[in-house]
Amino acid sequence: MRNPIHPAAAVNGAAELLQQHARTGHEQLESWRHGLPEGTELHGLRTLIKESWRRSAQFNANPDQPEAPLVIDLDELEEYRRRHPLATIMPVIQKLLIQPSYESGLLVAVGDELGRLLWVDGNPAMRRRAEGMMFVAGADWSEAAVGTSAPGTALALDRGIQISGAEHYKRSVHPWSCTAVPFHDPDSGALLGVVDITGTEAAVAPHTLSLVEATVAAAQAQLRVERLQLAATKHSAPARRRNRPSVVGSREGTGLYRNSLQLLGRDQAVLSIGGRSVPLSARHSEILALLGTRPEGLSAEELALALYPGEGSSVTLRAEMVRLRKVLHELEPAAVPESRPYRLPIDLGLDAAQVLSCLQRGAHRIALETYKGAVLPHSEAPGIVELREKVSSLLREAVLTDGSAEALLKYAGLPEAKNDVDVRLAALRLLPPRSPKRAAVVAELERLESELSG
Repeated sequence: MRNPIHPAAAVNGAAELLQQHARTGHEQLESWRHGLPEGTELHGLRTLIKESWRRSAQFNANPDQPEAPLVIDLDELEEYRRRHPLATIMPVIQKLLIQPSYESGLLVAVGDELGRLLWVDGNPAMRRRAEGMMFVAGADWSEAAVGTSAPGTALALDRGIQISGAEHYKRSVHPWSCTAVPFHDPDSGALLGVVDITGTEAAVAPHTLSLVEATVAAAQAQLRVERLQLAATKHSAPARRRNRPSVVGSREGTGLYRNSLQLLGRDQAVLSIGGRSVPLSARHSEILALLGTRPEGLSAEELALALYPGEGSSVTLRAEMVRLRKVLHELEPAAVPESRPYRLPIDLGLDAAQVLSCLQRGAHRIALETYKGAVLPHSEAPGIVELREKVSSLLREAVLTDGSAEALLKYAGLPEAKNDVDVRLAALRLLPPRSPKRAAVVAELERLESELSG
């Protein structure tokens, strides 16, 4: 008598067979540099995967590009998320999906209707791994950008979908599996975005799709209830003057806007507070950068020494602080620095600090995307020189140690890496033998050798 086949074994066997067909399909992709010729048959693949691969090829998505493109920078991301309709349903997603994901080893992502990820949360170890393929907030995971993936394909088909392992178009995503469900406006039915679970095989377990669908339904219902409550409140409340929004980061409260200071790649910083932005003078840029890195404050003597080469001048500093206070008072009175010590009364997000934060948690790819150039590149203030060298050297070290060929080439394009031989040699070692990019790198190395020998 034949032994019966256990249902779980049958399911596992079918899943492995699908993965074999997907890997074979990728071998076919390897033989065509320009995607899938018309009429090509990819035997054994699910129909929706074959159709998605064809769309991906038509979009010229590159299966060998390891990282998704970062299309929303950190400064824009917070404001965009705040204004997006899905922001109001995040508490539901947090309770039903994100909190359990910490223990289950999964990631939860919420993206907009274009496939751009707005929130990515979950198991910390998995988040660090996912940064390697740029599965991060601000990255584009649409089919046009990365090819077949659960978030992008769910949006393309406008239905819940599961993508497993090698069914992904991008090879760097083959160790991952994911389930995604589109999110629709409960009133108009318009597509607002997508909710995704990503991880190992558990992310495409049979019950996972039902779980995400149920969570999306609960979030849509919650959004509908909140709108009805808001409409009822507006209808019953008397008209009154709208209160001025407070400044995000203020120690007196929270509000709508994020305060930031953009220092990278520019000699005059741009300060943004309360939704308004102003360019600063070179000296005021230096002062706010130094105070922004020292939230506990600096004495007049400490700040003067960090600002002026040689012996610091407290008298000159006091004059600059008077002018800076006038500038800040016009922009936002709550941002005027305190004295004794000099200290900012608001939290100020420095783009340079964002780069350092990414490097500290091993996310060098995100750091490289955020890095727009050296910190106030022509400043000679000792404190700024120290900050500039710290950010630049740590980024270079991270890219040389762990960077892909693409990351190394991106770094080589920075002004400070114009003559960096080590970075180009490292890229050359990682580039495939037949890569068309090798010729340009070799030419650059020959140029540098000629210049150095001359």
